[in-house]
Amino acid sequence: MVEKTFTITDPAGMHARPASALVGSLSKFQSDITMEFKDKKVNLKSILGVMSLGVPSGSTVQIAADGADEAEAMETIERVLNEQGISNE
Repeated sequence: MVEKTFTITDPAGMHARPASALVGSLSKFQSDITMEFKDKKVNLKSILGVMSLGVPSGSTVQIAADGADEAEAMETIERVLNEQGISNE
């Protein structure tokens, strides 16, 4: 299992456009991938789950990937968050 903490830097927080890009980029991975915010954990492959967290700007989220392709999945998460301007970690 790999875990990483990200700070959401977009002034609008984790909103629909980048959340959709992130979720879409993860569908090819077999690993279980979750995002946790304020003690609520959701499947990061689910747009409804991600949006239900309501993550505002300046917040930190924990993302975990567990499975055969977990390292590649985490690299993709970092890349997409940076490309979408959501986090600069």
